[in-house]
Amino acid sequence: MTLCSSSSSSQKTWIVHGILAGMAIAAAIGARAYLGRSRKFRSRVVGIIPARYASSRFEGKPLVQILGKPMIQRTWERSKLASTLDHVVVATDDERIADCCRGFGADVIMTSESCRNGTERCNEALEKLEKEYDVVVNIQGDEPLIEPEIIDGVVKALQVSPDAVFSTAVTSLKPEDGLDPNRVKCVVDNRGYAIYFSRGLIPFNKSGGVNPEFPYMLHLGIQSFDSKFLNVYSELQPTPLQVEEDLEQLKVLENGYKMKVIKVDHEAHGVDTPEDVEKIESLMRERNLS
Repeated sequence: MTLCSSSSSSQKTWIVHGILAGMAIAAAIGARAYLGRSRKFRSRVVGIIPARYASSRFEGKPLVQILGKPMIQRTWERSKLASTLDHVVVATDDERIADCCRGFGADVIMTSESCRNGTERCNEALEKLEKEYDVVVNIQGDEPLIEPEIIDGVVKALQVSPDAVFSTAVTSLKPEDGLDPNRVKCVVDNRGYAIYFSRGLIPFNKSGGVNPEFPYMLHLGIQSFDSKFLNVYSELQPTPLQVEEDLEQLKVLENGYKMKVIKVDHEAHGVDTPEDVEKIESLMRERNLS
C-alpha cells in the first residue's frame, strides 16, 4: 500500500471501475428501475470491528502497541475516515478490549464468547445496536493501515448490485505469495462476481508452479453484507468447502448467493504474528505516520 498521490489515484480508479461494473450489471438485469425508485437503497451503513483477545498465534493482538497506540485504536481511527459509514463500533467478548476502546472514545458492543468467527460477531452486534442499518461492513481489526477508500468502495459496490448480498475487495497477489496458505486467493467471473476463494493457488496450472505473468488476486479481509442477509448467514450450517478451506465467505457461495468483488491497488499489511508489528512500525516511520 502507498499513500503517494499516484497510488491513491490508481486505487481510486480501481474502485471506480468496480462500481461502474456493478452499475452496468444492475442495468443488464433490469434493476435500473429498482435502484431508481429511491436513493435510500442500502443507505444506512455501520462499520463493525470484531475483536477477540484469544488467538492461537497472537494472544491479545488487538491491544498490541503500534507506535504508542493500541492496534484496535489505529484501525478504528482509519475506519472513521470512510465517508460511507454512518457509525463505527467495536464488537468484542473481552472486557480488556472493551475498556481500552472506551478509553479512546469508541462505541463498544459486548458479544458472546460463542461466536465462531467475525461475521457471527458482527451479526450479534448488529442485533444489539439501537438503530437499524442496511449494510454492515466487517472491518478486520488487524489491518491498522486500512484505506478508507477501500471501505467506501466495498459499500458502494454492494449498493449498486442489488442481486449481491455480500461484497469484498481483492488486490494483486505477489508471485512469491502464491503458495502461502495465509494469503487467500480469489477468482471472479467476467461480471465481477466471486467464483471461488482458496488458500491454495487458483487458478492452478498443469506445471504446478506460479505463473509470474498471470494476474492472480489476493483477497483482502474487508467485506460488507446486506444486513438482512447477515442474519440469514448466521443461521446457515457450515458447508464442506468452508470447513475444508477454513474460509467463512465460501459458505455464502456454496449456498448460491452472489458476492460482488472490486479490485483495488493496496498492499496488505495485516498483523498476524508478533513479528509483523515491527514491520508495520517500520513502514509507518518511513511514511511519517504517527
